[in-house]
Amino acid sequence: MSSTTSAVTRPQSDTTPTPNDSRRTSTAAEVSLPRLYMLRLGYLVIAVGLALVKWPLVINHDGPWPLYEGVETCMLVALSLLWFLGVRYPLQLLPALLFELAWKFIWMIVVVLPLWRSDQLDPDTLYVFYTCLVVVIPLAVIPWRYVFSHYVTKPGDRWR
Repeated sequence: MSSTTSAVTRPQSDTTPTPNDSRRTSTAAEVSLPRLYMLRLGYLVIAVGLALVKWPLVINHDGPWPLYEGVETCMLVALSLLWFLGVRYPLQLLPALLFELAWKFIWMIVVVLPLWRSDQLDPDTLYVFYTCLVVVIPLAVIPWRYVFSHYVTKPGDRWR
């Protein structure tokens, strides 16, 4: 006696993607190779810049640091490691790059803008503002169409 209900199984050799298959679009088709190289270059520039400026502070440091200077330096050294990883995996590290953009824009709006509007912008804040302007590198190299399609319009992962 044969069963009237049967499970349909696809042969393993069949690579035709289903609508819910994450392989339905390839990375190469979504982001061009030149765009990936630009993104890699952006990661590399930021990583090398931070390595040249912040790593020596950690390596050659003697004695205790002020709390926030130590936090900031260690955070930027850790981010530089992520940026080096981004050279190899540029699309996978996009959320970290978006974090970099977000905190800089928030800081500029919440801290710098009010100081500037009240004519109280001090040289130290202005210096940090100028160093944060390196944010134009990620703005220029991020594949925004990919970001929009993968982080805004794409359905999220299932909850159950």
